[in-house]
Amino acid sequence: MSSGLCLRVLRGSGSAPAASWSRILSRSGPRRGLSGSGSGSGFGSGSGTMNVFNREMKKRQKNWASSLQDGHQYDYLRDEVGSRVADRVYDIARTFPLALDLGGGKGHIRIHLFQEVVERLFLTDGSEETLKQRRKSEIPTRCVLADEEFLPFKENTFDLVVSSLSLHWINDLPGALKQIHQVLKPDGVFIGAMVGGETLYELRCSLQLAETEREGGFSPHVSPYTAVTDLGNLLGRAGFTMLTVDIDEVQVHYPGITEVMTDLQGMGESNCAWNRRSLLHRDTILAAAAIYKEMYGSGVRSIPAPFEILS
Repeated sequence: MSSGLCLRVLRGSGSAPAASWSRILSRSGPRRGLSGSGSGSGFGSGSGTMNVFNREMKKRQKNWASSLQDGHQYDYLRDEVGSRVADRVYDIARTFPLALDLGGGKGHIRIHLFQEVVERLFLTDGSEETLKQRRKSEIPTRCVLADEEFLPFKENTFDLVVSSLSLHWINDLPGALKQIHQVLKPDGVFIGAMVGGETLYELRCSLQLAETEREGGFSPHVSPYTAVTDLGNLLGRAGFTMLTVDIDEVQVHYPGITEVMTDLQGMGESNCAWNRRSLLHRDTILAAAAIYKEMYGSGVRSIPAPFEILS
């Protein structure tokens, strides 16, 4: 499957009663996140935010993936990582009256939570079709169509913010973390999981080698990811304290490179960087498949696809 990163951070101390549904959304509309110093993956720079990803394309990719009749068969990675994020919630011995699932999609975290721990929940995603496919849950939930880069919520609103496998598509990660900090109450908790820099290393190497061999050069076909060494600094600059960052790995084995790429597309995880190449030549794909199998294969029909999870 994949590897990922889980983030568990506390904002501060203090408490406040939960707000009603109608008083949580900000009437002034979304606020633009603050830009900060960037990471090796190009999420930001000292002079402003780098525009790495086409967010509209990512929305279209997720809408298309959610429209597939057999789309549930591609949910295995999100369900696995969502369960790990939920486990982190249970590690904290308290009840959260109001929580926010940022980029929660079909509710891959929510299905693993009980109302005794999370009493009410806002489920957000930038894809309307994905929200329509949300799973059932006993937790009273309100769905909000919202971009993770522009949160439409008032400050000091949530006791808990969770996020799983959505922050790696953010252009302004420092600004997004700042907004998460702002919407949390003084004693609020942020628990997140995002893919790290070693994700799909074998796929990237195989594509680069094949494209260089067949076409005389290569362009990125897999999204740039955040390095674990950058996260602590970004979280600290956003105002979080008591930081805990763990590195985990989910490794999936596939018959071949075609199945890897098909599943990424079915997950809505195709590359949406502005500098991507839209098409790969057939000869290049065949060469990449042979390289992948030769360099990393572990059997007649088995190649690894690791996902580094930062949590």
